[in-house]
Amino acid sequence: MKLVILGLSLSSSWGNGHATTYRALLRELGKRHSILFLEREKPWYAANRDLPDPDFCALAYYDDLAGLAHHRAAIEAADAVILGSYVPDGIEVARRLRHWVRGALAFYDIDTPVTLAGLDRSIDYLSSDTIPLFDIYFSFTGGPTLKDLETRHGARRALPLYCSVDETRYQPQPVTRSWDLGYLGTYSPDRQPALERLLLEPARQAPDRKFVVAGPLYPADIAWPGNVERIEHLAPADHAAFYSGQAWTLNITRADMIAAGYSPSVRLFEASACGAPIISDSWPGLETFFTPDREILIAQTPGDVLAALSRPDSERANIAAAGRAACLSRHTAAYRAAALESAIATSPAPRARTAEQAGAGP
Repeated sequence: MKLVILGLSLSSSWGNGHATTYRALLRELGKRHSILFLEREKPWYAANRDLPDPDFCALAYYDDLAGLAHHRAAIEAADAVILGSYVPDGIEVARRLRHWVRGALAFYDIDTPVTLAGLDRSIDYLSSDTIPLFDIYFSFTGGPTLKDLETRHGARRALPLYCSVDETRYQPQPVTRSWDLGYLGTYSPDRQPALERLLLEPARQAPDRKFVVAGPLYPADIAWPGNVERIEHLAPADHAAFYSGQAWTLNITRADMIAAGYSPSVRLFEASACGAPIISDSWPGLETFFTPDREILIAQTPGDVLAALSRPDSERANIAAAGRAACLSRHTAAYRAAALESAIATSPAPRARTAEQAGAGP
């Protein structure tokens, strides 16, 4: 099968979680299919590329909508084309793709709750009138949101395609344990209160313990406790060692994703595959991915976190092992790739390319 994927970024993981999601999925799909990934050229990604030449797919860049037209022949020849969320000028790209694509056309929403919350605001990568253009709407969010996409927003077929982990790259590493609790994530204003409550305040209350926060874009005015180490950017190649160096790792969920529920972060699967026991905030549907108190711990307060850090090593090890087993059984890239292949294979015939549906694309 020939696949063309247009996504936010594959070449750079700087400041975004999309790259690791695409890399895990495409490495698996690349074992059986021919893949072209098209990435909009952006200076901040160009300056921070940690995978400029992937060995599992072809990677090409385009500067603008006119530049995208240079890849029209490949798009027309593809068996399926997938447009991802946050692609610049995504609304116009979707309309052009509907005009060009001859196979199945899908949207892959790595940010479903953010997307749905922003449809009435100012997102530029999807609009209410472009949702029905897609044959399949792959969503990072499952549960009731899938029905909502079909009934309220006109999605032709909404299916879950959660993030996943490449278990060959995310494994326990033989490193020295450096921190009692760590967190990996780009700064987000709506996550910061939870980071304050579940990591910074525990750090203040337990000055003898060691904490770490890795990720870019944190404001300079944050008052980091002295026992919290900061790592500005951590490349994916260093993630496994980072997780393996923590006694516990913290998961924090964006507000829109908590509201929607059923929206696991890729960090959940990466950390658990590395054998790091997870402390997470609470959100609807979490129990469908990991069993609380057996495969993951839920924390609401600084006291919950400190109680978890005080658990015996035997309990910590049991939770880590159970979480890793759950992850490897149903959250790997191979598992997700099979779901994507099945969805495309059973997709109804693409709807007619009328001028009204396709827009006045070139």
